[in-house]
Amino acid sequence: MAEEAVLGYLEKNEEISDSGKFAEEKGINHDEIVNIIKSLNGFRLVDAQDIKKERWVLTSEGDLYAKYGSPEVQLFSAVPPEGITREELQRVFTSRLPDDLEEKLKSSIYKIGSTQHSKKAIKNKWIEMGKSQVSRKVQHVDDKVRYLLIQIQNGEVVSSEDIDALKRRKLISSQIWKGYSVKKGPKYAPKRKKVATDLTRENLQRGDWKELEFKEYNFLAKGQPTEGGCLHPLLKVRRQIQMIFLQMGFEEMPTNNFVESSFWNFDALFQPQQHPARDSHDTFFLKEPSTTRRLPEDYVERVKRVHESGGYGSRGYGYEWKREEANKNLLRTHTTAVSSRMLYALAQGPFAPKRYYSIDRVFRNEAVDRTHLAEFHQIEGLICDRGLTLGHLIGVLHDFFSRLGMSKLKFKPAYNPYTEPSMEIFSYHEGLQKWVEIGNSGMFRPEMLLPMGLPEDVQVIAWGLSLERPTMILYGIDNIRDLFGHKVDLSLIKRNPICRLGL
Repeated sequence: MAEEAVLGYLEKNEEISDSGKFAEEKGINHDEIVNIIKSLNGFRLVDAQDIKKERWVLTSEGDLYAKYGSPEVQLFSAVPPEGITREELQRVFTSRLPDDLEEKLKSSIYKIGSTQHSKKAIKNKWIEMGKSQVSRKVQHVDDKVRYLLIQIQNGEVVSSEDIDALKRRKLISSQIWKGYSVKKGPKYAPKRKKVATDLTRENLQRGDWKELEFKEYNFLAKGQPTEGGCLHPLLKVRRQIQMIFLQMGFEEMPTNNFVESSFWNFDALFQPQQHPARDSHDTFFLKEPSTTRRLPEDYVERVKRVHESGGYGSRGYGYEWKREEANKNLLRTHTTAVSSRMLYALAQGPFAPKRYYSIDRVFRNEAVDRTHLAEFHQIEGLICDRGLTLGHLIGVLHDFFSRLGMSKLKFKPAYNPYTEPSMEIFSYHEGLQKWVEIGNSGMFRPEMLLPMGLPEDVQVIAWGLSLERPTMILYGIDNIRDLFGHKVDLSLIKRNPICRLGL
């Protein structure tokens, strides 16, 4: 019926200017008309143009005001000419409300003590509220709010000032109406001819294939999406960063042990046992097994000595170093614990320059929010060689981050227990138009390197950053819980293209 109405009307007329008015004139549901127009437009029988109109509709609260009146007028009407006490006004006002109004609405929207509605009545100079007595200042008021709401309900025009006032009170909301204007298309016909989609054996036997009109092939149509595995954004970015390290001549460190001893995680890095990071509020300690059984005793003794009394040009921390603290097992708080193991192993033989990197998970006892998790991934790179300086570190950082597409860098002095000097790394974020901290860096202290047995003229430069932060920036994710954890939307993994870093 809708199709016949549209095609029949266009046979005698040039255009259907408004599908909404057309549906109303023909007595056909507008949604049905819209569906037919879309179908006919797809077969080029008609050409359709979108029509969008903004109209205002009443909110649920606006409906109540249109039906029963605005609260400020209800409040005025409940005040008798001789005045009334606040307590009595509440009782009288509530008794005047319609019985079909829900109790919760009576006590919220129409509450006498509501500052908003009381102020409106006072501002309009309708009533005067004393400490105990409420009295009228005028004898009659018009409910303009209700009148305007009824006008909008009836589709009448209301001034922009009145619209703004009702919007501020959240009594109306904008609604976009969508329709079409329709003209004849290049393949217009008064009646749609059914096209064949297949050539069957019966068509050939009957010979009617000569008169059949076949549906055109759409070679641009998309096929069914292929089913297959998809890489998580973190894995994509991890692989790309891994390739950058390999291109720069680095080799990967083994990071398969999530559990470390406090010795390798803290003490070997010249981090004092009183440091706040070693508190249970910041670190996950294991109950079973709670302590490690194997540590290199001669190295432990040298670490103890440099903590207590210094050495290698350092005064140390001057406290009593406790072996039981160093023996405690924990979930590693950074992959630098692996770096300390690798550097110690390197010091046990003839020295050879090395470039190491790691990308793996670390754990910290932090409150979970949109930018922090209790577990995340740390990227770490270090270079061990003779004669290294802070200038080498800055040059390597520019090389590394430029391959990530971050060419604008600046550095800020910082403090780390195991690096001196230390620098925070900032990159200019073009989208945010500001400098954003992206990592930390420094040169490992002699108090950390020399007890391991490394030669005195060997230096180590290192830097680290999280994997999640650059991934969030590259994929436009502002909540880390949408990227990592049980709340990840699997469709995010499927619909995101492969991310390419740099140029």
